[in-house]
Amino acid sequence: MKKIKFFSFFALAVLMMTTSCVSKKQLLACQDENKQLSKEYQQAREGLSAANARVYALEQQLKDCQSSKAELQASLNSSLSNAGQYNVNIEKLVDQINESNQYIRHLQQVKSKSDSLNLVLTNNLTKSLSKEELKEVDVQVMKGVVYISLADNMLYKSGSYEINDRAAETLSKIAKIIQDYPDYDVIVEGNTDDVPISKTNIRNNWDLSALRASSVVQCLQNQYGIAPKRMTAGGRGEYNPIADNGTEVGRQRNRRTQIIITPQLSEFLELIGKDVPAGSK
Repeated sequence: MKKIKFFSFFALAVLMMTTSCVSKKQLLACQDENKQLSKEYQQAREGLSAANARVYALEQQLKDCQSSKAELQASLNSSLSNAGQYNVNIEKLVDQINESNQYIRHLQQVKSKSDSLNLVLTNNLTKSLSKEELKEVDVQVMKGVVYISLADNMLYKSGSYEINDRAAETLSKIAKIIQDYPDYDVIVEGNTDDVPISKTNIRNNWDLSALRASSVVQCLQNQYGIAPKRMTAGGRGEYNPIADNGTEVGRQRNRRTQIIITPQLSEFLELIGKDVPAGSK
């Protein structure tokens, strides 16, 4: 009987120990699971907060887009309402461009006519000059006018503004060309080198260049009958060189008188103004 009680007590003790071990393991497992769930819960809350912030930002973007859409729609409506006026302005612009092109073509025709006259004038003058004269007379067309450049040693007495006898024949040929083109004006321009003048009655190179130009103008008027109202005399002194004044050859080239034959300004303006559309002026 005692053995039976002992075994019963032993079995009960073993059972209680086993049960106690199982419960402790379950508790530890539950605690670990609880920690994991808490961690996941916290992560879920953080994710939800970020998602809410993203939703709010998207809602703001949506509002901005809707506002921009409304502004664009209003601008489009305004543009459509003004489309008729824009078309009118474009048509006016096209008309102005066409008139401008017509005016440009007209000016090109005027320039072509002027160039042709200048070419004929230049050829006629060159043919009339001898080979010896052409060594001291340079004839060319620049910027729509005819330039006749004469060396000073051919025109004037040394150190003077008086025209010498040798120049008479050359000036007579130039005068003949000027007479043949009554619609052209004449500008006579004196030029010197940079060596100071040492004459008591001439202050400087400005004076000398102007006096020489004036002598040519008066010669063309008094000896060859060129109308004085067609002519202008001017001096540029040493300030319009075409060569280096540091050499004798350069100074000789700079000492020159230019006779410039150019269309009369009034005639030219009348020519370019003829039959020009009003909108092109």
